[in-house]
Amino acid sequence: MPINRNFLFDHARLNLFDGRMTQSQVNGITAILNTWEPALSTLDDRWLAYMLATAHHETGRTMQPVRETFAATDQGAIAILERAWAAKRLPWVTNPYWRPDSQGKSWLGRGLVQLTHKANYERIGRLLKVDLVTNPDLAMQPLVAANIMVRGMIDGIFTRYRLSQFFDGQKADWRNARRIINGTERADLVASYAKKYYAALSYTV
Repeated sequence: MPINRNFLFDHARLNLFDGRMTQSQVNGITAILNTWEPALSTLDDRWLAYMLATAHHETGRTMQPVRETFAATDQGAIAILERAWAAKRLPWVTNPYWRPDSQGKSWLGRGLVQLTHKANYERIGRLLKVDLVTNPDLAMQPLVAANIMVRGMIDGIFTRYRLSQFFDGQKADWRNARRIINGTERADLVASYAKKYYAALSYTV
């Protein structure tokens, strides 16, 4: 069914953005909606709700593509990651993937979800027909970032998990859907956002 965008933004503004949204936040959500509609609008709206919640969490609710650590530049992000690595605050990392390669490119996290590692840039780039290897910063463009998130979460590109495993028919596992992105890190928090976005999507045109 078509999304009632006025209702969605009114509901989201009140329940997810403390009563006020910036134009940048509106633009970010709009980019995601424009990626979903019309090609994917026959799919489960809970998928869209969970994707909006993921972007909400991963971007610090800016709803705009960000670099890992929220740094303004690659160099700034690399410096923050290096300090964290040296202080042993990244126990889950076995290889410092953010360090520039022989061509000076860093494969640190970018986008509405944190796309990391060259192999992942290559894989999603092939699927979307976007050359993310030549220019990884394309993942910072709103529409490209929205397509990366949507395709990645539907097709299970980021991990072995995909949206259909958690939302199908009567099944709705809002908590474990976090495994699509990052294990169960802040899973309950993201689930709470997703349920609010789903309520915002429930009023159709």
